[in-house]
Amino acid sequence: MSVADSEGKSFLVERDHQEMGRWIFSLIPLGVAFIFYFMFLLPADIANKDILYIAGATAGFSGLQAYWIVRGWRRREILTVVLGVLGIAVAFGLTWMYMSFK
Repeated sequence: MSVADSEGKSFLVERDHQEMGRWIFSLIPLGVAFIFYFMFLLPADIANKDILYIAGATAGFSGLQAYWIVRGWRRREILTVVLGVLGIAVAFGLTWMYMSFK
C-alpha cells in the first residue's frame, strides 16, 4: 500500500459522532486550570498582567489542540489533525493581534 492510498483512506474513515462532545468536554479541565491561574495572578502586583492572561490562555489552548492533533494522527483522522493545526493557528493569530494593538 502506497502512502497516497494510505492517506486517501484517512479521509474516508467514518468519524465518531461523539467526537465533538469529547472535544467540548476536554475544555473543562482547561477552564478549571485557567480559573486557578487567574486567581493566582489576581493579587499579584504585575505591570502587564493582561499579557500573562493572554499568553496563558493561548498556551493552554494550544496544548489541548496538540493533544487532539496526536489523537487524530493515531486514529488516522486527517480532519481532526487539520482542525487542531487550524485551532493553534487561530489562537496564535488572535494573540498576535492583541499584542500588536496593545
